Amino acid sequence: MANRSTPTRVIPPILIGLGAFFLIIAILIPLYTVGRLEKTPLDLEITSVSTGTGSVLDSRSLTAGSAVVDQNVPLISQRFVTTEEPSNSDVITVQAGSSLRRTDRQGDTGLLTATVDRVSLDRVSSMPVDPVGSIQSQADKPAEEVPHTGLQYKFPFDSQKQTYPFFDTVARESYDMTFVEETQIEGVTVYHYTQTIPAVDLSAVVPSPANKLALPASTWGVDGGATPITMTRYYENTRDIYVEPVTGVIIKGQEDVHQYYARRAGTPEVDVVKAVIGFDDNTVTYQLGRAQDGKDQIALIGRTVPIVAGVLGVILLAVGIVLLLRGGRTTRGTRTVADGPTTGPRTSGAGSPAPDHDWTTDRTEEIPRTNLRKD
Repeated sequence: MANRSTPTRVIPPILIGLGAFFLIIAILIPLYTVGRLEKTPLDLEITSVSTGTGSVLDSRSLTAGSAVVDQNVPLISQRFVTTEEPSNSDVITVQAGSSLRRTDRQGDTGLLTATVDRVSLDRVSSMPVDPVGSIQSQADKPAEEVPHTGLQYKFPFDSQKQTYPFFDTVARESYDMTFVEETQIEGVTVYHYTQTIPAVDLSAVVPSPANKLALPASTWGVDGGATPITMTRYYENTRDIYVEPVTGVIIKGQEDVHQYYARRAGTPEVDVVKAVIGFDDNTVTYQLGRAQDGKDQIALIGRTVPIVAGVLGVILLAVGIVLLLRGGRTTRGTRTVADGPTTGPRTSGAGSPAPDHDWTTDRTEEIPRTNLRKD
């Protein structure tokens, strides 16, 4: 009759196979799956809000004949970032509409600056790729092609304590963003970077009439009466950002911005905008949530799942091998008795040994019988 597989023979190979499978999973997940998670999502739709107070030039006062700079003006800067085409598994194209306005005035009278920036970025490094990109800063003119050469809206995954190029949409150029320190925001570890932008001649960046003006000296508030004085608009900025390093999400940002009219760079004569503007609390909280979600996914797939799979694989493999070895020893220690005659003493039906019988002496002689007759 054919042998049947018993559980003790079937289970060990199954356990060994499962153990090997989980060990392979533990190795492959960090190699292949984490890389897919460390990419900028293709469904971006992010609004960030920054607020502050500062000095603002009342542009209407220039036409009235005397420059007036309002003090302690409440300001709000808003930026809305969305995903556009072309975007694919490696590249994401983002469009960011940004505005700066004074909230003490309504409608267009409160709008100070507005730009639409468009750029294609590598989804891992967050650095620009082709096409070049564009910026529209004048509502009555189309967007201009502008080379983008640095980071902007997020840092790379696994950000380092080093200097990165960071692109400024006002200056239309990249400047060093230097690592300062490792610190924390609401218990989350972040890297603090800072960037200093020296005086930039905005008339050389955007040929707008507002970036170089010739007005009477009296209008500018300097000596010279009616003598025309040409003033150039300059831009300076000190930018501080705080980055969650695992995801590259910018948790907090602040700018100490200064735009002014002057006859020489670095010598302000009439402020256009001078203010410190930073992310409001809601934006910081939202960015913290984005970073934490990204960290949790990367940690789950990159560490937790491989560790659990690896431990489970080792346990299953060990149990399977132990059961396999025990099963082998049990098989070798068991005797199999075959059916057939034995060489031991025979037994009677009652189970007691049957007596030996000597067939050589146990004979019955037949004595022939003869018939006796009388004669």
